[in-house]
Amino acid sequence: MEQRNLIIAIAVSVAILIGSQVVTAVFFPPKPAPVATQTTATGTATTADGSAAPSATAAAPEQPLADRSQVIATTSRIAIHSPRLTGSIDLKGGRLDDLVLNDYRETVDPTSPNIILLSPVGAANAYYADFGWVAQEAGVALPGPDTVWQAQGDQLTPGQTVTLTWDNGQGLKFERRFELDENFMFKVTQRVQNDSGQTVTLFPYGLIARHGTPHLLNYYILHEGLLGVLDGTLIDDVSYKNIREKKQINYSSTGGWLGITDKYWLVALVPDQKAKLTARFSHSLQGTTDLYQADYRGEATPLAAGQAAENSTQLFAGAKVVSLLDKYGDQDNIPLFDRAVDFGYLYFLTKPIFRVLDFLYGLVGNFGVAIMLLTVLIRLILFPLANKSYKAMSKMKALGPEMTKLKERFKDDKARMQQEIMALYKKEKVNPAAGCLPILVQIPIFFSLYKVLFVTIEMRHAPFFGWIQDLSAKDPTSVLNLFGLLPYHIPDLGPLNLLSIGVWPLVMGFTMWMQQRLNPAPPDPVQARIMSLLPVIFTFMLGQYTAGLVIYWAWNNTLSVAQQRFIMWRMGVKV
Repeated sequence: MEQRNLIIAIAVSVAILIGSQVVTAVFFPPKPAPVATQTTATGTATTADGSAAPSATAAAPEQPLADRSQVIATTSRIAIHSPRLTGSIDLKGGRLDDLVLNDYRETVDPTSPNIILLSPVGAANAYYADFGWVAQEAGVALPGPDTVWQAQGDQLTPGQTVTLTWDNGQGLKFERRFELDENFMFKVTQRVQNDSGQTVTLFPYGLIARHGTPHLLNYYILHEGLLGVLDGTLIDDVSYKNIREKKQINYSSTGGWLGITDKYWLVALVPDQKAKLTARFSHSLQGTTDLYQADYRGEATPLAAGQAAENSTQLFAGAKVVSLLDKYGDQDNIPLFDRAVDFGYLYFLTKPIFRVLDFLYGLVGNFGVAIMLLTVLIRLILFPLANKSYKAMSKMKALGPEMTKLKERFKDDKARMQQEIMALYKKEKVNPAAGCLPILVQIPIFFSLYKVLFVTIEMRHAPFFGWIQDLSAKDPTSVLNLFGLLPYHIPDLGPLNLLSIGVWPLVMGFTMWMQQRLNPAPPDPVQARIMSLLPVIFTFMLGQYTAGLVIYWAWNNTLSVAQQRFIMWRMGVKV
């Protein structure tokens, strides 16, 4: 009766879990992200203490959005061309607001569109970087979003700079020089010459603004939103939701960096690492559109008549390639720049695992094969522990006939039966907990590998063999259409995607079942039945995870089965 009740309870729990997801998806679907609308930008705002601060926008009537390509085509621009980036700088406002990533596409289809990173105001999902000055004195004419700059240079390339100039007509002459390396790092140098005959105090600033909330993956293990390292501290807990609630978060720092991150892409300001600055994450509403902003303001720069001042800021705008982030962090002394990749709390495991995986990929040229080689290395490291565990489990399996006799003898006295079984373990020097040790050790390794496969762009669209063309995505095959044999495509089923199991999850479940068959059955029949369900549960659960992780788990199980069978053979235990 107790066993039946337990099984019924498990079935009801699973039904409630799936049913609640279906009800939520049907009757309470997630709200779509707001669509960006056009706003008119200004150059200054005020902080809580009343001092000048950079601002991307001010309240303005909403206007219909135009096509992105149309907005770009109807504005005067300086082209950007590099091996990895294509885009332009808008001469009106001097903003960097048009960037396309040459190496990355939206899907694994080589004909799919390239990833668009930055877009101008007036197009959907405007996203841009801006630089300038704010003045301490009132009435100083400063360059803003409506300023039309004059360009020196016809295009920005890794070997060719572009300088923008503007005269405010009051004796202040401004320059903005753009440089670009062969990857994703810009350098923006601002210079101002004071020929006004009066002292002027200016504050340099840089900002990144994003109009509208982007499509979010909303995974617990992934940070999406505002990010930075300020005053030596990693700030990775300011999500879009957080900043909408708090409106504004201020920081004081010397150097550091800040910006906005997606799963694979980053736009970040990197000021002079010796400069003292006031940094800020903020949110405001422009009509019905969310405006997110990461900005910094440098120290006051007094300019006497005839003096000039200069300020330089780096801007990273591109893919979060770990080797590049490491390189920039080292050569430019950018603190914790590699943490732009969300390696998580187990950084001490995830980063080394990634390094080994990337090294193995360099040897074999296939991340799937690299994952399998990494699994072998992990098993070699854990070999002594696993060997001890499998020997203990083999001894327990050899004691199976004796345990069966004890169960029959004391079937009406459960307490006495447990005492006799433990006495048998002690007599034969068997530790029943030893079999759990390899699993416990592998849990952080498993999670760290999952992190690596999920958050690193190196895994994005990385193929294995056959139908696995993206190790960072789930197995695309489905049992619901007999793995492609039936001529119809499986649509997105929402919560019921749990039922759509691919080939590799089934392989993983089979290897887990094989491994379980080699282990001694739990003495309690109820526990034994629950354990027998685990391969099925894990098949459905891991079927929704990345293919790379499922391949790792299936291969790891296979190696475990081979090792355990060999040990059992040597000990004379019947398989």
